[in-house]
Amino acid sequence: MVNAIEIKDLVKTYGTARGVSNISIDVKKGDFYGFIGPNGAGKSTTIRSMLGLIRKNSGSIKILGMDIEKEKVAILKKIGYIPSETMFYPRMSVLEIIKMSADAYKMDCNEKARELCERLKVDTVKRIEDLSLGNRKKVSIVCAIQHSPDLYILDEPTSGLDPLMQKEFFVLLSEANKEGATIFFSSHVLSEIQNYCTNAAIIKEGKIIAVDSVRNLTKTNARKVLLRGVSQVPNIAGIAGLQLEDGNARFLYQGSIRKLISALNSIELDDVIIEEPSLEEIFMHYYEKAGETI
Repeated sequence: MVNAIEIKDLVKTYGTARGVSNISIDVKKGDFYGFIGPNGAGKSTTIRSMLGLIRKNSGSIKILGMDIEKEKVAILKKIGYIPSETMFYPRMSVLEIIKMSADAYKMDCNEKARELCERLKVDTVKRIEDLSLGNRKKVSIVCAIQHSPDLYILDEPTSGLDPLMQKEFFVLLSEANKEGATIFFSSHVLSEIQNYCTNAAIIKEGKIIAVDSVRNLTKTNARKVLLRGVSQVPNIAGIAGLQLEDGNARFLYQGSIRKLISALNSIELDDVIIEEPSLEEIFMHYYEKAGETI
């Protein structure tokens, strides 16, 4: 089966500034794929290279089996793209923007656009300049998916949306995915990735540091530990992210719980709490495994 996305050894630099280095990603058709990393990690650079919006230094990119440099026009007809920051002509009405977007695909999207505007509560009469950030983002969603693309490429798409609209947006994505569309979802909101994505890649400082199913990525034997009433922490391997303040110590621990308990017996403390780490702490765990913390 042809993959929806094939990126091999992608390199993109901005002069002496870092871009992305040796990025390789394979996304199967029909997947709901997460692309995880904090702001500045290289997510947008990767996506813009995928779309041919910027020229890569080296490597290869195939989208839906086609080379982005040789078949860019054919590829873009099959893609729905939502950038992290959406810009429209400010004096045009919402309806004019939506129609202009449909015309770019040479398709009659009136019926689908009306459905999307109703579900997302988009006011098509207003001018773009009169819209809030969240309402402009809703317009960008309509423009990106009204032609029912084969591949959705979404760069931080929920920023600016209120919780109700975020929920409806994910319903729309899930519906499209069930109908066979591939979703490439870039985000730094880890709960979005865990709740909706099947597979994911984690990017740090322009490099991929982990690729796996979301289930496996969130499986870790690391534990979050809180020690109360301490002036020191036990001398034991496996401690990371230590924070010591006001007699409390917080850290992630990866190793034998028996060894940890034994080490705790050697220090004075009032209480200890050991629990599963949050998604954010799991993410930091991967970052620390790859080198220094962010």
